[in-house]
Amino acid sequence: MSLPELLALLALGLLVWFWFDSLKAREAGVAAARAACRREGLQFLDESVVGRGLRPVRDEHGRLVLQRAFDFDYSRSGYDRFRGAVVLQGRDVVLLDVGAWRLVQDGLAGPER
Repeated sequence: MSLPELLALLALGLLVWFWFDSLKAREAGVAAARAACRREGLQFLDESVVGRGLRPVRDEHGRLVLQRAFDFDYSRSGYDRFRGAVVLQGRDVVLLDVGAWRLVQDGLAGPER
């Protein structure tokens, strides 16, 4: 094999790895959002998350990992819709926000959308 063929094969391998890693991260985001909605007594709408951002960051051990941000929708009654967020570093959840629900529950704010 020539050098260009090896580089193309390496690039293809990296692309396949990134694809599968992104699928695993998305699954972790869905599981975290679903668990948070269940814990708060909310409905997890559409059973999915939407990618919002991707960037390299260092984790608490100093290792370089990908940080992925996802948005998801949830409802308290099925007639309203709120936006939540989940942020993962690698596969670890570092932020999960369903804060608009708490603000509405406490009478401090209206729906986000």
